Amino acid sequence: MNDNLAARFDAANHDRQRPCIFTTNGQTITYDSVFRSAAKYANALVSLGINPGDRVAVQVEKSVEALYLYLGTLMSGAVYLPLNNGYTPAEISYFLEDAEPRLFVCDPQDRAALEGVCKKNNVHRHLSLDANGLGSVATLANAQSDKFDIVQRSGDDLAAILYTSGTTGRSKGAMLSHNNLYSNTAALLEAWQITANDTLLHALPIFHTHGLFVAISTLMLCGGAMIFVPKFDVNELIRLMPRATMLMGVPTFYSRLLNSPEFDRQLAQHMRLFISGSAPLSAETHAEFQSRTGHAILERYGMTETNMNTSNPYEGERRAGTVGFPLPGVELKITDPETGDELPLGETGIIEVRGPNVFKGYWRNPEKTSLELREDGFFITGDMARIDDDGYVAIVGRARDLIISGGLNIYPAEVEAVLDAIPAVAESAVIGVPHADFGEGVTAIIALRPGVSTDEAMIIAEASRSLARFKVPKRVLMVDALPRNTMGKVQKNALRDAYSNLYKN
Repeated sequence: MNDNLAARFDAANHDRQRPCIFTTNGQTITYDSVFRSAAKYANALVSLGINPGDRVAVQVEKSVEALYLYLGTLMSGAVYLPLNNGYTPAEISYFLEDAEPRLFVCDPQDRAALEGVCKKNNVHRHLSLDANGLGSVATLANAQSDKFDIVQRSGDDLAAILYTSGTTGRSKGAMLSHNNLYSNTAALLEAWQITANDTLLHALPIFHTHGLFVAISTLMLCGGAMIFVPKFDVNELIRLMPRATMLMGVPTFYSRLLNSPEFDRQLAQHMRLFISGSAPLSAETHAEFQSRTGHAILERYGMTETNMNTSNPYEGERRAGTVGFPLPGVELKITDPETGDELPLGETGIIEVRGPNVFKGYWRNPEKTSLELREDGFFITGDMARIDDDGYVAIVGRARDLIISGGLNIYPAEVEAVLDAIPAVAESAVIGVPHADFGEGVTAIIALRPGVSTDEAMIIAEASRSLARFKVPKRVLMVDALPRNTMGKVQKNALRDAYSNLYKN
């Protein structure tokens, strides 16, 4: 049996005439067309001398052709290395030096600027692909045969390397095998009851686990369809939603849908499932969404290194403020950050997970791998959480985000939940800032709802009603919007840098 993920997709789709992709301009692309087009890209890679195990680095805009390139890379047995579109040439240089790809594909408008970066890092194959699916790699692929025998790969062979966001130190390349991706996809199909009758409204980027593996793999493994939206646009989501049964998004998707008066119960009535991840969903957004539409958003928890680990139930209570239960085949425990000992229910510690979804380690970084991946297979995620009496996992923040003020531990998520419940507050981020007396001062950065005014004293007074004194922010700073990355995660490292001198005056 060929464990190549592309072969798994191929074997699962006996009816090649089923729609696989609907484009926003009305085009319908069948599974037959997708596999034939991907075969052309696989042949193009082989013609460039790409061998099984070689890395193919890609920094391009989302397009159907970018999907073909991904699938063609898998077919050829090469290792796919997607890179965030926002990375600068200096950051790209690091990735090319570290991963040593045989080929780098970028947007044509960036090709000249990155030519020197490629030469510096001995990447001799440098092609292009733009948002319209045009470029030198597309031209090469279009001249190839649409027949290709998918290269034999074992489940342990690498399918992809995804670099972590690098909020602390240099980014690390998480090595994901064909079986890592397949096993997690199979677990999600079971957990979310995704079938060939589903049509996913796909508005996520495809350089990240959420949009590339969770969204694409689940639909392609069951023969479902995707409406391929190039970029998130709330008006496009509203226009296309009547044709879909599912939406996968980040919390920003849902807060912006709620800001639109056109998004109502009638528009969402035929939808089967709304899924949120990549960043915490506020309890307020969860409640408002359910009130507006009758749908409870299903929140789940995953990481670059593991894909998805937990999910709120498809059938049963989708509890706001939690990420549900471990997925089928995934073991999860909460451990003491210092000793590694498992903690009782209700106590806060580090999430550790084990299962076929857990990555093989960090690319060419055995030291970091040994620090975070235990010999017994448990991965130390760095996320702080607790499990309640009903078994729901509630994440309270990253271990590195833990605030120690006056010798007391403060979890930002707890404070943020209180702040977000204040009617004037649209969103908040709580960080620890160096403080001469307390070590760290609890500091809140908030964005207000449109048309609402308040002041720092009022926010602090309101927070004091619900929080112990040592958890109450010492300062509340107002901003227009919180800094976020492309997946909607608040960049707390940027906030810590920006306000590092706040208490020194």
